[in-house]
Amino acid sequence: MASFNKVILLGNVTRDPELRYVSSGTPVTEIGLAVNNRRKGPNGDWIDETTFVDVTFWSRDAEIAGQYVTKGSPLMIEGRLKLDTWEKDGKKNSKLRVVGERLVLLGGRDAAARGPAEGGSAPRARRPAVANSGPAPEESFDGPHDGGGGGSGGYTGGSDDDIPF
Repeated sequence: MASFNKVILLGNVTRDPELRYVSSGTPVTEIGLAVNNRRKGPNGDWIDETTFVDVTFWSRDAEIAGQYVTKGSPLMIEGRLKLDTWEKDGKKNSKLRVVGERLVLLGGRDAAARGPAEGGSAPRARRPAVANSGPAPEESFDGPHDGGGGGSGGYTGGSDDDIPF
């Protein structure tokens, strides 16, 4: 039987990214994304629905998200669904998340210059950018927001010439 697992989301980041490294040294970043849907209800009134999605990026995509994405940034994400399961205090838990495989920073130069409070994107992002470092590794961790190997993440220097896009 054939199967297909592809997700494309367009929304706004709900929290600043958390860049961490797993025990193997691979970078991982988790973000929350709010995706809005507007539809007409049975009585003709507009109904706004917001879906909150947790997205995990690995490798270079994780570093780019950690460097250029901030709360409120508009993003387009392509990825796949993954079910995480873990046991805590004898209780089995599960959570459906998106493993991001492609990241597109939206907003452009003008929006980036305005900043998030004025409808722009992250102030550091100067132009729309695409990050795609191939498929995410098949590493996993024990439940949400537990990156494993600890370590301090983040960009440590360089210039705009170091940006890979």
